[in-house]
This record gives sequence, structure tokens and C-alpha cells, in this order.
Amino acid sequence: MPGLTQVEAEARSQAIRVVDYRLALDLRGSEHFASTTRVRFTAADNGHTWIDVRPHTLVAARLNGRDVAPALDAGSGRLTFDADAGENELVVESLMAYSSDGEGLHRHVDPADGRTYLYAMSFLDAAPRWFACFDQPDLKAPVALDVRCPAGWRVAANGPATEITPGHWQTAATGPLATYLTTLIAGPYHEVRDSHEGIALVLHVRQSLAEHLDRQAHDLFAHTRHCFDELNGLFGVRYPWGEYHQAFVPDFNAGAMENPGCVTFRDQMIFRSRATDAELADRAVTIAHEMAHMWFGDLVTMRWWDDLWLNESFAEYLGHRVCGEHSWPAFGIERKSWGYAADRRPSTHPVAGNAAADTAQALAAFDGISYAKGAAVLRQLAARLGDELFLAGLRDYVTSYANGNASFRDLIAAWNAAGATDLDAWADAWLRTSGLDTLAIDGTAIVRSSSDRSRRPHAIACARYDPAGRELERVDVVIDADRVPPPFEPDGALVLLDPADRTWAKIAVPDWSLLPTVDDPSARVVLWNALQLDVADNDVAPTDALDLVCAAVGPEPDAVLARVGRWALRTAGTCLAPSGRNAALARLGETFGAIVAAAEPASARQLAAFRLGAAVESSADTLRGWLPDERLPEGLQIDAELRWSLLSQLAVLGALSEAELQAAHEADQTSAGATRVAFCRAATPTVEAKATAWHRLTADSDASNYELYALAEGFWPPAQAELTAPYVARYFTDILPAAALRSGFVVERLAALLYPWSAVTDGTWAATQQLLARDDLPAGVRRAVVDAGDDLRRALESRHRHPG
Repeated sequence: MPGLTQVEAEARSQAIRVVDYRLALDLRGSEHFASTTRVRFTAADNGHTWIDVRPHTLVAARLNGRDVAPALDAGSGRLTFDADAGENELVVESLMAYSSDGEGLHRHVDPADGRTYLYAMSFLDAAPRWFACFDQPDLKAPVALDVRCPAGWRVAANGPATEITPGHWQTAATGPLATYLTTLIAGPYHEVRDSHEGIALVLHVRQSLAEHLDRQAHDLFAHTRHCFDELNGLFGVRYPWGEYHQAFVPDFNAGAMENPGCVTFRDQMIFRSRATDAELADRAVTIAHEMAHMWFGDLVTMRWWDDLWLNESFAEYLGHRVCGEHSWPAFGIERKSWGYAADRRPSTHPVAGNAAADTAQALAAFDGISYAKGAAVLRQLAARLGDELFLAGLRDYVTSYANGNASFRDLIAAWNAAGATDLDAWADAWLRTSGLDTLAIDGTAIVRSSSDRSRRPHAIACARYDPAGRELERVDVVIDADRVPPPFEPDGALVLLDPADRTWAKIAVPDWSLLPTVDDPSARVVLWNALQLDVADNDVAPTDALDLVCAAVGPEPDAVLARVGRWALRTAGTCLAPSGRNAALARLGETFGAIVAAAEPASARQLAAFRLGAAVESSADTLRGWLPDERLPEGLQIDAELRWSLLSQLAVLGALSEAELQAAHEADQTSAGATRVAFCRAATPTVEAKATAWHRLTADSDASNYELYALAEGFWPPAQAELTAPYVARYFTDILPAAALRSGFVVERLAALLYPWSAVTDGTWAATQQLLARDDLPAGVRRAVVDAGDDLRRALESRHRHPG
């Protein structure tokens, strides 16, 4: 579907100003709901304009009391009309369809108890799927809701909600709000309440997860209060949105969404089984990240989507900062490795200054560069400016543009006014270029190289180590030329650049003997990221890299262990030919098993290592032997998620019968259980299972987003290459019709997950190039295929270059 262009948005924002929205919703239907928008706005002149709406049925539209002739273009979702100069009131009555893809007004029936839950997701351009609006980020206005729903339901939204009579709720008008941030939740949600310095704090979850939320609420509230204290101080402006609801909702595509006053999270963050330390820490960072948006992104909003990176980079940086120094190694291994992968692909782009000519292009650039690279660069900038100046500029920016819109240029001006110098040159070097520099030391110089000659300055440390991995010396150095003298004389010691993981670069490692010996967490993260990049660039043979994993991953904390372990399993599945793959996987399995045996019982490391070992276990008898608790290593217990991990691997091996799968589903009749069943069905190595899964993936419009993701994730085990071979060609013919059944996030994610990543052949690469040569690919499909195809090309080159 055509998206809004920046040129069109700028013209409309010059022509109209929105005063406020009053929305009336009747949510008592099972397939459709009534949505009435009453919007007041002013127009500069008499003239032609449009409001965005994607209804099932447009019932009526009235401007200033008179009917508007039907002029809805279904393709673009634009209802055109002629506005009067001055004040206007437009009323649009629609019958809307609930969604099953996590966008618009999503409807979920919980298989655990049959209860119905709703939530609204308006990002990036999904708001018109549930109410008519002038849908662009710089037309902000207060929003108030009037909601009719079944008695016994609860309603929460951006503004505080009050139940007037059973089943009738009204919400207070918000401050000026961008349409993409508008939300509500409605249903028989379980609530837990608290408060902090006059701010009502409310947690929401489905009733079937109530006991798990109750158990975790104390920690969630404690962390929420900590984040408020930190962020109120950092921004110098008190939280401006009234109440603070955190709703954990089903089938959510993103990790979370920063709706002011009512943040939505994926409900897997309410753990129904034991979580590792890394999973708890990731949830804590996500909570801090979303709260940071209440100021940066919500109170002050970008004018257009080309500054979306600024919202996400700042929230990413502040989320980790609020969680403390101990969170940065996890940022390095999880978030930076994600961003590094994006920055080395053909689809790489600058952090800032991307054209984002329309909304589709903006969504396609929503990636690890926007989040992780931007946050890493902002962390550098904070160190460069110093906290006092950095925060002074930030506070001035938030105060000056509160309740309005601003751009990166305005933020640069605020820092300059606070005393910063040369920021334009810094921004040009770091934010308006793409790709990774490589930093190496050759004995006589520290060498900086890049493909685009961007001349990015790197403020890093340089460390020396003895053969046992003990650090001898650490010296700060600024790399502002292509060759810089090293800070100490070469004396045979082992040297590592950027051991504190402060910059954004590929670090060349002259001697990999450091990896098994050095004990500094940040330095080890730098080494692991360097290894992953070296394998991707074919500078290190995958067999050598996997040997290093087996030798060095043992002492890692669970976050690093889980990330490196997953990468090692994927590398074995793609970069190694079948003749060498099984031996490599067996050795990895032995490594994970040794970690389980040596780890402290009930520790997060033990659990992370056991999960990895289960994913590579080739013996059905061993997997079945673990299902009874008494057969597990001391400290581990079978819970719902661990049971499904074992059953999933049994399905991959073809050792899970339909009767066993049905019994497991009956024992776990939850949405999480249904998702796991979908994975097992797709992973089952039979002709019938693959055919059924493929039809569901590519031709069934009723499949939910989470079911699609699970089916796609289970479809391509490397060991099933012969069985899945007929579907490799079908991907390239079927992905466009499949994408036409979806919209938004789901299109790109489905195209990425369903790509035949394990079919590492010249034929797959040729088909990829042929598909990309088409000029009719949706932006999300193109981005997914470009990225997945680049990974496959690198794996193919690795097999050719390192055939062992």
C-alpha cells in the first residue's frame, strides 16, 4: 500500500493544525468495532486535504455539520475533503476490523480460558486501522476516549481512565500526542497497583498470567521507581503524562512500545518459567528504555521519520545508563553485535540523515543501526562532552520543545548553546556515514581503515597483556588519523584495542590466545564481537572460530554464553558443509554439557548452557531421559519452557509423535503453548508436516503473527535439507503473495524468518539475486531478502574458502 511521503506531510502540516481528538469506540463486537473520530482543526485556507482511515466500512463523514461526499481511496487509506478556512470539526464514523497481526486494534482470545483481550498498536502508520486521524508525527493534539465494552472489562489508555457505568469508560484528555503513540488496552486484564511520588503505577496482564505477574510485581515496581528517580533527574523535567501503566500484552511484534502513560510490552516478559539473569536484565533495560521515551520521543517528538533514530538511540543509551555500568557488557554482546551485523550488510545506512522519503522506507531503516549504533555513538559523545555539558544541552532541548516537535539539528544547537564545539564535524563523521572502520595495530602504528574514507575519530584505550591474560597497562589514545603512534613501545606483549568497548569499529585481533585467558568482561565482549565479524568477513575459518568457542566460552556469564552459543550453532549450520557439521555440533554439545556440570547448581549459567545443549542434542533417548525432573542435573527443574525446549528438539529429530505433541498441548493450553506446538509441527521431518506448514505460512490469512513466526522458525533445520529442498524455489515465488496478506512489521519479519537460510547453495544465491532484481518488492520484503541473502552469500564464500 502507498505510504505517506515527507513532501505530502510537510504540505499538510503547513495547511492545518489539529486542536484535539475525541474518539468513541464500541468494542462489544467480536469481529468489528465501531469507531467515531471527532477532530477539531484549523485550516489556513479553503482547500483540499485528507484524513487517514482504513475502515472495514466507512459509515459517514461530516464536516462542520454537513455530509462529506464519499471520497475514500481504499489503497492509500485517504478520505479527501475540502476544509473551510479557520476552525473546522470533522466527524468520521467507521466500522473497523480487529487485527490479528499486532497492529491496529489487536484482538486475542486466550486459549487458556477463552477470555478476549484487546490492545492498540499505532506505530508507524497503523493508527488509521482503528481511528481516523491526521497520521503524521508533527500534527500532535490532545486525545480523549469514550469506550463501550463488555461489563467486567478494564480499560487503560494514554490518559487516566474512569469507569462511568459498568462497561462504559472515559479517559482524560492527554497533552499533545502524536497519533503513532495513541493506544488503549481493554479486556478482563489482571491489575496490580502501586504509586511513586504521586504517580499511579499500574501493571496489566492476562488473567492466565496473573500468578506470574503477582510474583514478579515487587521487582517490576522497584525498578520502575528507580527509573523514575533517575530519569526525572537526568531530564530535569518531572514525568509529564499523569499515570504510568505498563501492559504486558499477547502477540506483540516489538519488544515494547512507548505509548505515553500506557506502555505496551510483549507478555513473554512476564516469565512463566525460570528466567536467566540476562533475561531479567534485558527486561529491566527495556523498562528503562521505554520510560526514557516519555521525554525523548513523546514529550518532544521528531518532525518526520528521518529522525526516528534519535528517539531510539537516546532511549537505548539512557536505558542502559539508568541500569548501571554492569549493563554495558550485555549491550556490547547483544545489541552491538546486532548493530554490527546490520552495518556490514548492503542495506547499511547512516545513523542520521536518511532520506525516509515515505513511511515504508522509514520502517525498513528501523534496525540495529538506529538502536545500537546510535546508542554507542551517543555514549561516545557523552564522554567527549562530559556529563555536565551533555545533560545541559539535553535539558534545554526538552524544555524548549516540550509538547512539540524538533529535529536533530535543534538538539545540536542546544548542545552548542551549552558550550559544545565542533559538533557538526563530529556528526558528519559519525552520524552521516555508514559502515565500520577497522582498527588494527601493526607494531609501529595503530591503523584505521574504512571503505568510505570517512575519517571517524575514535577515543579508546589500548591495553597490554602478558601471556597469561593479565593486564599490564592501559593507556587512552585518540585515533584521529589513519596511522597513529601506539601509546607504548612494542615489547612482545599481547595488545588489544578498545578493551572498554567504547567505540564502534571492527577490532583486529593479532593473537586469539587472549580470548581464553583475559578476564575483563568488556574486553572479552570486544574479542567475541571481533571473532563474529572475522567469520562474517571470512578472515577466520569457521572451524577455527568454533574451536575458540569451545576453548573460551566456559567462564562467560549467561548473557555472553547464550549469545555466543546461539551464534556458534547458527555458524555450524550455515558455514560448515554437512560432512563437518555433525562433528562440530557434537563438540559444541560436549562443551555446553561440561559447563552445565561445572556450573553452580541452579545458576543462570547452568540454565543457559543446558538450553544450548538441548538445542544440539542428537539423541532422542537422552532428551527423553531429561523430561523427568529426577534425571536432570542438580539445580535444574522441568518447567513449561524447558519442557518445550526438549520437545522441540525431539520434533526436529523426528522423534515426537503426534500423540505426544497433543498431550503436551493439552497440558499447556496457553498461547505460549500454541506457539510451541506450531514450531514442533513445522520442524517435524515429514512431507505432510512441511506441506501443511508452508500452506499456513504463505496462503492462510487467518494465521496470527506469533504462529507465523513459530512456523517459519521451525521450517529449515539444516539436517532436513533434502526434505525442505523443494521449498527453496517456492520461497522466491510465494513470498510476495504471502506478504500481500500482511502489513507492517509482519511483512519484513516473515520474509526474514522464512528465507531458506540453511540452503547454502549457489542456486539459492542466484534465486536471491533474481528476486532482488524485481522493481515491485515491498520495502520490508526487499530489506529482509537483502540482509538474509548477504548472510547466505558470506556462508557460501566461507564454504568455498574454508572447505574443511
